[in-house]
Amino acid sequence: EVQLVESGGGLVQAGGSLRLSCARSGFIFDDYAIGWFRQAPGKEREGVSCISSSGDNIYYADSVKGRFTISSDNAKNTVYLQMNSLKPDDTAVYYCATDSLEISGSTCKPGDFGSWGQGTQVTVSS
Repeated sequence: EVQLVESGGGLVQAGGSLRLSCARSGFIFDDYAIGWFRQAPGKEREGVSCISSSGDNIYYADSVKGRFTISSDNAKNTVYLQMNSLKPDDTAVYYCATDSLEISGSTCKPGDFGSWGQGTQVTVSS
């Protein structure tokens, strides 16, 4: 069983930055993808950014390209999401998730991931 724990959320003004962390423990798949997803009130959960275990394939949603950066520290079993130039529309609960699958870098669907963290709230004020 995989455990995921997110941290780093909070309240920030528009234009500000936050860095989310996702610490993994328990069973680690040999080949896996790990991703960041978000869900705003009244909206469906959407893929924000995903990365393959090799780091070769990375997906970003169009809405965050150029502003968010995903990275992985395999020695620490931690994945980060650096979020810059935050907008009020980025307000949501952010989740990390993982599963044993390959990603192409062109898509990152919540339904493909089976192990989820508890989420961390990100609120961007205008």
